Parts: sequence; C-alpha cells; structure tokens
Amino acid sequence: MPDRDHLVACLPKCELHIHIEGSLEPEMVFALARRNHIRLPWDSVEALRRAYAFGSLQDFLDVYYVGMSVLVTEHDFYDLALAYLRRAHADNVVHVEMFFDPQGHTSRGIAFDTVVNGLSRACTQAREELGIRASLIMCVLRHLDEADAQRTLDAALAHRDRIVGVGLDSSEKGNPPEKFARVFARARDAGFSLFAHAGEEGPPDYVWQALDVLGVARVDHGNRALEDDVLVARLARDRVPLTVCPLSNLRLRVVDDLRHHPLRHMMEKGLAVTVNSDDPAYFGGYVNDNFSAVARALDLSASDIVALARSSFTAAMMTDAERAAALAQFEAAVKGIGAR
Repeated sequence: MPDRDHLVACLPKCELHIHIEGSLEPEMVFALARRNHIRLPWDSVEALRRAYAFGSLQDFLDVYYVGMSVLVTEHDFYDLALAYLRRAHADNVVHVEMFFDPQGHTSRGIAFDTVVNGLSRACTQAREELGIRASLIMCVLRHLDEADAQRTLDAALAHRDRIVGVGLDSSEKGNPPEKFARVFARARDAGFSLFAHAGEEGPPDYVWQALDVLGVARVDHGNRALEDDVLVARLARDRVPLTVCPLSNLRLRVVDDLRHHPLRHMMEKGLAVTVNSDDPAYFGGYVNDNFSAVARALDLSASDIVALARSSFTAAMMTDAERAAALAQFEAAVKGIGAR
C-alpha cells in the first residue's frame, strides 16, 4: 500500500467547497494592490500572514473582505482563478465547483459582469490547457439583507449559461437560511442548483432549514449536524453530501485539534462526506493538504482516503454519463496505485 501522502497525491478528485477569493495568496494581494494603486493596511506579505491568527469566522471575514479589495479588473479575477486552477491541477483535481461572492465586489463598485467574465475566462482556459472542468456557484452573503440578495440574483440571471448554482455563505450566527427562502425559491425556479453553508458555527436547526426551507442539494460544512441524531439519519438516508473543510475548521476554532475533527464519525454514521480546502490561502492548505492532515490526525486507512475521494465524484454536479466516465477513470487510478 502506498503511504498516505503519495496516495492522496495520486488520486483524482473533485473540489466542491472552494471560495475563489479565499485562494488569494498574500503575494498576489500585494501584486494586485500595486497594479491597481491600492493602499493596504499591512506593510508586507509577512505582516498580512501574521493577521491570519483567527479566533472565529468573523475574525477571518474581516481580513478576507479587505484582501478582496485588490480585485478590480476582469484581468484580476482571471489571474486569481487561473492561479487557483493551476494549483488544483497540481493536486490532481479534475473537477471544481467554485464559489464566488459577487456582493463583496459590486458593493465596491465592481460590475457583476467584470467578475463573471474574468472567472469564466480562466475556467475556459483551464479546461483547454489542463483538462480540468470548472464551474461557478454564486454565493449570497447572509449578513446582508434579502433585498440585496434579490438584486444579486437578478444580475446572475443574465449569466445563467455560466453560473450553475446559487449558494449561501458569510457570517452564519444570527443569519439563518430561512432569511433567504424567497431568494432560493426564485433561484430554484430559474434552474440553478442550490447549496448552503450550515452547521459550521450555526446550530443543527440551520442544517434543517437549508434542507427543508431552501431545498439545497449539498450542505457546506455541516459539522454540527452530528448534535442531532434525527438529522444525521436524514442526511444518511437521503445521501446529502457534506463538503467538509478540516484545516478551515482548525484555523477558525470550530475544532481545537484535528484529532477531534468529526470527519471519522461522519463516515461511520454513513454520511456522504467530501474533503475540501474552503479558503486555502488563509487556512494553510489546498485540497491535498487537507486530505493529508486529516488522514494523519484521524489515522485514516487507505480505504478511507479512497472512499473520501470517490465521494467527491458522487457528490459533484455532473450528468449521469459524466459521473460514470469520471468514476471509471477514478477506479482505474485506484487500481493503478494499488490501493483498495
């Protein structure tokens, strides 16, 4: 059997929980700030990295929104996305469903079209040059009001051919999914796939709302679902995927030690769990780093690692034919590695 890190590196995988703005590495923050003549509150890359001592989700978001202020032009968004997709390709990621936060940009006077055009161009180039398939999921910022979300959805409708889904992210506490029930009903009627962050810092009830009020296809994070046995049974029965982000959970103090991460318990309870990087520039690792770190901390077996990577394909937005082809390639890779 190959060692864990080698196995992780060799396995094809999908990434289903990546905020593209959260892949903005400090070096690129300063490069784009220079390019766009923006003054930052940090005087060096090292000072910015020191700001990554987060005590909560809100601590992170305070830095995150300042960092994204350097994204101004279509070319900035293109550079950002292409840099991430090249990095993901190096981790043997073959399929990406990429979150982006348009309200974080339109509130600064950046046109919605500027954001989507830049990100889409990078996705097209990555598919042509690297063979990696990437699609866009527009997230609604839950700390803002419903009216702002409705206006953002209006803008997204003009890009229905390039935006495949609508998600919900940002500050979870005090912002329940039901706040955006009408937004998600409109998005569903328009044909978007639906997703929501729930149960990271918010209670299990937020996961119930994501399922029954918003009608999501996947739950992003979902850690606190384990506090509700009835909810766990529902998630297992309906095979609702959870997009888990171990290093994010560690850096945001959702868990105090990766050895205490609930991922193993999720698997033991029959939940459809995937491993993802969330905001890798801020949380210390891309998708393979997350796999390797949690595998070491929880002493996962080769079969556990294979199962987690396989789950990323079963949870992805693919047609039946695309999924069958992707899984056939995955199983061939598993066989070639000598893992079970």
